[in-house]
Amino acid sequence: MTNKTDPIGIFDSGIGGLTVAQAIVTQLPKEDIVYFGDTAHMPYGEKSTSAIQAYSVKIADMLLKQHCKLILIACYSATSAAFDLVKEYVGPQAAVMNVIDPMVHHIQLHYANKRLGLIGTRQTVNSNVYKKKIDTLNNGVQLNSLATNLLASAIEEFGDNSVIDSLLAEYLSHHSLKDIEALILACTHYPVVKNKIAQYFNHKITIIDPSYVVAEAVTKRLEDDKLLNNNGSGHKHFYVSDYTESFASGTKIFFDEKINLEHYPLWE
Repeated sequence: MTNKTDPIGIFDSGIGGLTVAQAIVTQLPKEDIVYFGDTAHMPYGEKSTSAIQAYSVKIADMLLKQHCKLILIACYSATSAAFDLVKEYVGPQAAVMNVIDPMVHHIQLHYANKRLGLIGTRQTVNSNVYKKKIDTLNNGVQLNSLATNLLASAIEEFGDNSVIDSLLAEYLSHHSLKDIEALILACTHYPVVKNKIAQYFNHKITIIDPSYVVAEAVTKRLEDDKLLNNNGSGHKHFYVSDYTESFASGTKIFFDEKINLEHYPLWE
């Protein structure tokens, strides 16, 4: 049985999920957080579906051992490849959420009959998971997706450093993104360079950031399940499958406090 005082578990391949974790901490400051960054296998977007599924189930098992009441797959590649499998594996032991369904609901509410662009990893784009879900809305949304394969790795390495600018210009100038009214950031790494993306488009389009949309959905799920903790300590515990300087630096960017990283290899 899960309890209100149990932590929220969040996982991603690297620093990208920290954008969502930060939004959740802002929205729910009393909740304890357990974060797992699978830095040993980053980026997931270049891995096979079967590999991502293996990583995701292993991480879910680890988060269950931490008694997490809710497990959030804060990675689009893992969501598209492994959400159903993780949900089946976890069963009734914890709630399982992903970053795509809250975004699709957000698009349904706010972007009917709009022309939208989407950038994400090859795994996310090739899975067509977004297009399939948006098409079922039947609300006139036109979606053009572009795989921006190197971007997550570059952000993991350089953050929002100016070295990213030329890579963004190469991707964002693609003809498929011409005349869009809004752009979906379909990778949790991408909000790190959200301002650069907005600047490229001269702030003339809406940048749809998944972080706070997902945080609001997590809040609602905990409220509905009567598992919201309003009296906790807000403790944060971070695990990584491989210690990297970029991840350590990333935690300092997102959280204004000392963060201890614990090494937890998925396979010994």
